[in-house]
Amino acid sequence: MTPFHVLVGNPKPHSRTRQIAVHSADALGASLGGTVGEPRLIDLAELMADLLGQCNGRGGLDEILTAVRTPGGLLLVASPTFKAAYTGLLKLFIDLLPKGGLRDVVAVPLMTAASPRHGQVAETMLRPLLAEVGASVPTQALCLLEAEFDALDGKLGPWLEQAVPVLRRSLG
Repeated sequence: MTPFHVLVGNPKPHSRTRQIAVHSADALGASLGGTVGEPRLIDLAELMADLLGQCNGRGGLDEILTAVRTPGGLLLVASPTFKAAYTGLLKLFIDLLPKGGLRDVVAVPLMTAASPRHGQVAETMLRPLLAEVGASVPTQALCLLEAEFDALDGKLGPWLEQAVPVLRRSLG
């Protein structure tokens, strides 16, 4: 069974981005059937002190950095749009990965945005970041606007129809 991790890069604990990511991961997992494991949520807001070096040890950070790099794994990466890009918290986490650290990982970029002006931010900002650290990003990125949050399944359905066959092939 393919390991499935959901990485949320919102600095606000229990954010709407987290809720959207969990909902999207559940829908994606159900669409992929029994090929992926139960999504494991990693909320970077809960690791902020570790990421900023404000803890005595690195807590669970090393284990999480290893987990998201599991070869053959699926990684959904979610961030809200901050100043027309992903969050600095997400970038800080990604910067801790070694060069090519997500090689052999299939990644799905997901961003939330307030404005339709930011509708392409997941494709133009987050997708290249994940590819830069070696992830395979075989599907179109997903950007969900706040106005769509109440009708999320209507937006996810068409995306899943396109993405699931591609992800199945990519995951082997």
